[in-house]
Amino acid sequence: MVLRGYVPTSEETLQTLAALRLQSLNSDFSTHAPFPRLEELFPPHVLHARLPPPPHQPRAKCRGARLRAGLLAGGLWGQALAKQRAERDQRLRGRLREEGASTMAAIVEKWKLLQGMGRPEAMAAYLALVREWPGFGSTLFDVDLHASPMGAGPQHLWLGIGAKAVSLYKPGEPEPLDSFCYGRISSFGASDSSTFRLSVEDRDLLFETSQVDEIAQLLNTYLASAGARQSPQPQEPPTSPLSSEPSVLPQRLCPAASPWQHQPSVGSSHS
Repeated sequence: MVLRGYVPTSEETLQTLAALRLQSLNSDFSTHAPFPRLEELFPPHVLHARLPPPPHQPRAKCRGARLRAGLLAGGLWGQALAKQRAERDQRLRGRLREEGASTMAAIVEKWKLLQGMGRPEAMAAYLALVREWPGFGSTLFDVDLHASPMGAGPQHLWLGIGAKAVSLYKPGEPEPLDSFCYGRISSFGASDSSTFRLSVEDRDLLFETSQVDEIAQLLNTYLASAGARQSPQPQEPPTSPLSSEPSVLPQRLCPAASPWQHQPSVGSSHS
């Protein structure tokens, strides 16, 4: 999850996590130690975010201009544009290599400071850093939220499924936009193979996702665990993830709804 960018934190912390990973894998720094590739230590998207955005391509203002542009595209003008794109791509690749080398050097410097730290200590320090994120222990899914049929366009979010609550995050943001425990969820189910519906009190949330089965199975797992601890088992088994009938959750699985508190979630780490 760290390497895929699902633990929102600073670059400094990401470099420290990478150094701890190296200490755990290779023990103390040595020039002879095997070096993993940078993408095995540090989220690649952070490096790509440093690159300048592609230049804006002006649109032709009239039909005549579009026609002239089309005629020129197959001639010298088109060759010039292709050459410019190739040169720009080459510069970006060079810039990416420079950023990667700079980041690896910073990671190695932090690794050198960990001399003498044993593998269990490195792992414990790694988990302690990750636990600082309130969503620790949740599994995150990329979803597009359709709040209602008449609402605005879909919003790309992270859907976090944890042992105590379900949360919605704006990608890269450490605090959730909304969070609700299982007692607030009245039902859930799959409308089709790419649409998942979650009913929270008086709201119906529709998610477009390629991981409908995984979300439904994880919700059923946490529901069964919570129900076994705090509530009588339902008389009928939950429906399958792709059933047209939604799963109905038993109530009283959590106290009255309250705002998200800034504290680590309880549960096993998926980092």
